[in-house]
Amino acid sequence: MIKNIAKGFTLAINMLTTLPFFKVHDFFTGINGFAVMFYPLVGFILGSILYGISLVLEPYIPNAHLHVILFALWVVLTGALHLDGLSDAIDALFVSKDRAVEVMKDPHVGAMGMTYTGVFLILKASALITIDALYLLPLILMLSRFNVVLAIYFLPYIRENGMSTLAKKEFIRPQLIVSIILVFATSLFFNQGLILLALALVSLFLFKLWFTKRFGGFSGDLYGFMIEGTELILLHGVIVLC
Repeated sequence: MIKNIAKGFTLAINMLTTLPFFKVHDFFTGINGFAVMFYPLVGFILGSILYGISLVLEPYIPNAHLHVILFALWVVLTGALHLDGLSDAIDALFVSKDRAVEVMKDPHVGAMGMTYTGVFLILKASALITIDALYLLPLILMLSRFNVVLAIYFLPYIRENGMSTLAKKEFIRPQLIVSIILVFATSLFFNQGLILLALALVSLFLFKLWFTKRFGGFSGDLYGFMIEGTELILLHGVIVLC
């Protein structure tokens, strides 16, 4: 059990980040559910790294440029994985409903995917430049990945094969409960944490309505779209709250 938990954690790190600490690329039976359980923790770690870097560099770099550096590191640390899902999903929005899933599988990015992803990045960078409450970055990255945890457990998955197929099959209720407790307890320690948690859950509900109507459920690309979309929503939530 402990070995599977450790492998699940390292698999979650490898799937969601470019951090070169451990390498577990094989989806061994028994570890995929634990990997999903750790998605919020991985987001918290990524956000903590960004916030830690901001504390180190803040005395030496102008505020606006520091935030741009953090934005670039945000993309690098996640390997642009979720942005890839975002662009693929955007392309799928501009074709007929019966071709949408097929278009998402295409490894090439279309003109609409490139254009709207560029617009999205500008909005996200601008939001990050605007906020002063960088201490909320760990919470923002945690909550966006928590939405994926809930979607994997509760909402339909539209592909028969894929990286998330095993995760959905192996992710069980005790692992979900651990993830929920981790997220709720962490949110309590942050100013406005519960409000941001509620905003993240509202975002999940809206994405659920949209994706189930358009695609019939979720896929790996749509998980990436939701992570990026939730992060943007939460950044704007911080702008309003703080």
